[in-house]
Amino acid sequence: MQGRMITPVSELGSAPLFRTEITLDDGHGPVTTATLRISSLGVHEARIDGQPVGDDVLSPGWSSYEHRLRYLTHDVTALLNSRSVLTVLVGNGWHRGRLGFMGGRAFYGDRLGVIADLEITFADGHRQTVVTDETWTAGGSDVLADDLYDGQTVDARRRSAKWHVAGGEPEWFLPVKALDFDASVLTPYLSNPVTRQDVVAPQEVWLSPTGRILIDFGQNLVGWLRFTATGPAGSEIRIRHAEVLEHGELGARPLRDAQATDRFILSGAEDFFEPTMTFHGFRYAEITGLSLEEARRVEAVVVHTGLRRTGTFACSDDLLNQLHSNVVWSTKGNFLDLPTDCPQRNERLGWTGDIAVFAPSAAYLFDTGSFLADWLADLAAEQRAAGGLVPFVIPDVLKYLPDVPEFPTPDSTAFWSDAAVWVPWTLWQAYGDRAILASQYESMTAHVRRVETLLSPAGVWDTSFQFGDWLDPDAPPDNPAKAKADPGVVATAAFYRSATITAETAALLGRDQDAAEFGELAARIRAAFNEQYVSADGTIVSDCTTVYTLALVFGLVDDEAAAGRRLARLVAESGHRISTGFAGTPYILDALTRTGHLDVAYRLLLERGCPSWLYPVTMGATTIWERWDSMLPDGSINPGEMTSFNHYALGAVADWMHRVIGGIAPLEPGYSRVLIAPRPGGGLTWARAGLDTPHGRIEVSWRLVDGEPAVDVTLPAGVTGVLSLPGKEDMELSG
Repeated sequence: MQGRMITPVSELGSAPLFRTEITLDDGHGPVTTATLRISSLGVHEARIDGQPVGDDVLSPGWSSYEHRLRYLTHDVTALLNSRSVLTVLVGNGWHRGRLGFMGGRAFYGDRLGVIADLEITFADGHRQTVVTDETWTAGGSDVLADDLYDGQTVDARRRSAKWHVAGGEPEWFLPVKALDFDASVLTPYLSNPVTRQDVVAPQEVWLSPTGRILIDFGQNLVGWLRFTATGPAGSEIRIRHAEVLEHGELGARPLRDAQATDRFILSGAEDFFEPTMTFHGFRYAEITGLSLEEARRVEAVVVHTGLRRTGTFACSDDLLNQLHSNVVWSTKGNFLDLPTDCPQRNERLGWTGDIAVFAPSAAYLFDTGSFLADWLADLAAEQRAAGGLVPFVIPDVLKYLPDVPEFPTPDSTAFWSDAAVWVPWTLWQAYGDRAILASQYESMTAHVRRVETLLSPAGVWDTSFQFGDWLDPDAPPDNPAKAKADPGVVATAAFYRSATITAETAALLGRDQDAAEFGELAARIRAAFNEQYVSADGTIVSDCTTVYTLALVFGLVDDEAAAGRRLARLVAESGHRISTGFAGTPYILDALTRTGHLDVAYRLLLERGCPSWLYPVTMGATTIWERWDSMLPDGSINPGEMTSFNHYALGAVADWMHRVIGGIAPLEPGYSRVLIAPRPGGGLTWARAGLDTPHGRIEVSWRLVDGEPAVDVTLPAGVTGVLSLPGKEDMELSG
């Protein structure tokens, strides 16, 4: 880009509004094309003559700014007049706002800025270019305060139509200056930007026991509220947001110190408010300054990255359908520019462990190829800067936080760091595009080679900090890493999977020497796992559900039947309630299914007591909870300091639902060859699933007729499949 990164010469006390006037060159005929390329330090909204240049919000999102700052390209041909005004409002966003759960802000810099090129082409081929430079001006806007965690304050009295009219520049605009900025970090989006996706009307509006107006939107969502209001100039409307109620009032304690509060100051005329420089995770809102009738006209705007929905699922059990809906909504809420852990409290970070296990479910539900490729580019950049270490979160903001004794020093960590290998492999399996493996190959191999240096002399990964089977329901509430599963068993199993996948990736890319290296490494890990952790009678160290689950699904034990029987007994002994955490939960149903315990898998899936997948559904959940007991049976919020009602990780069970209940799984990457293998059980009488693949749409539906499944299958032209039903010979299918 030819423009400079510009910033106001002094702080303005509010979000700066940058401005320039454009007079089209004469004598060249009409404008044929006009293209605006724009990015910012902070989040921006660009307008020409007051009209938005695109439908994106919160651009340029959050990438690893030290390495990659994305820009958007807009076709603005239809917006230009012979004389126009280009304005750009810039808020703090991730660049200068609060980030993380340990305090701190402005980790990337303390100045907001914008960089832009507007290239105008005329009918005779003449080109006119407008760029950000010192000829621009900047002034204070109507946004008095903005923060992603704390909310936004808008003063409608500060609005002026002159801002967007040529020749009408307000008097309080100031000069700008160029910042020292490395333009080499600028890169186009690989994914789509964040946009408004839906609008939700209030389901109920009422007065709380203390007389406060509360709104229930019926769905835990991510975004903000918008409305029109009229009132005395200077009067204020305040909106607080939360995911749940407690004792009839807004349950804001899980937000920790995130204020999640928007304030709107009226001008005295009719004012429209939409706080687009923040976002909230909420189902409920508490409103001060509006009447009950006015509150009923408030709308909730759902925002997230623009992802095409690809996969569907439904069955005869309404609770399972709601569970699946909860997974979908948690994906939407946490796929806001990057895959985050949660969208509401003072965190909202790209935790690698969450997406490592959830990627298969996400890749079925939505076309996540470019979205996760964009995030993986950040992962690779952060990893290179850290000498091969994959950080806990991407972008790695934790490196800017002060040392905290109770927080572990970042190091390669099983499941979390394994995202470098598992997520690209998931995308390859889902979409069949080898390019993702090629682009991430250096990252994949760097992770495996680094962890190899961390193995103990016995050849297992039992060194350094591990999250382990995080949030095991039997772990102490204040120590979620203290799980039943031995952390060395969990880590070694995960590393075996990474080494195996990397060996297969090397072979696919024609890296034969690497393939042999990683294949031999995987064999050594497997042998060490069995020597160190598996006894002669097949018992695995720590003898709990997660260790058998991982050993089975990752292929670490020879006697799978014995391990499956032990796993099934342990599940029965737990009353068919969940006894696994982040590591075991995504895979336990597969471990039971592949060892002939489908009935046990269904009983575990359909259990309603706490902890279970369906317990939150019985409690009215509309998204996936972070903890199995984020809300207690009496309706009170879990007393712990870490409680979210919108975390997708435990929703990784959707992957099993898609493949085993719905019956759709790839036999070859990208679904060019498909396994149709529904396994009815649990009292289900019908199910249907559909998936848009790179080759077309696959549809599968089944219903029980006289106790036997009758299956209908639709395959795209050129796609072959195998129909596998219990007790019957496999049948070849073709589209």
